[in-house]
Amino acid sequence: MTRTGWGYDSHRFIKGRRLVLGGVLVPFEKGLKGHSDADVLLHAVIDAVLGACALGDIGTLFPDTDPRFKDVSSLFLLREAVRLVSKRFSIRHIDVTLLAEAPRLGPYRQRIRAKVARAAGLPVEDVSVKAKTNEGMGFVGRREGLAAAAVATVEDRPRRR
Repeated sequence: MTRTGWGYDSHRFIKGRRLVLGGVLVPFEKGLKGHSDADVLLHAVIDAVLGACALGDIGTLFPDTDPRFKDVSSLFLLREAVRLVSKRFSIRHIDVTLLAEAPRLGPYRQRIRAKVARAAGLPVEDVSVKAKTNEGMGFVGRREGLAAAAVATVEDRPRRR
């Protein structure tokens, strides 16, 4: 059976922190506030993968009350989520959209695709990474933070009898 999951995340900007998007360090004057590295793009992907498999969400698996996840790389969190879901499911496709007025994602898109694909165990052609502005509207438009939405498609692994 094929399943689809949807994920969303948002984080506010904060001074004095580096900006990591899709596992790639992006030069910018602010980073994102969060318990882990606050990689909003990967957090949406993780929630999409977990949602497709009905396995909860990133906060359930990696709670911000657990000191083990303080400042941890979200690539590590994605690999752990993939390890968990791969017991029963096979990820087939990931599509993620970053909502940002700035920074521009274009120069980093291919590196992000490659990192997401590697962490998810997919060929890079099965990972799509896009960015859109919010046309000046809302917290993204006011440049207060970033948001991301993702979709993941998975298939059941054949069960042994």
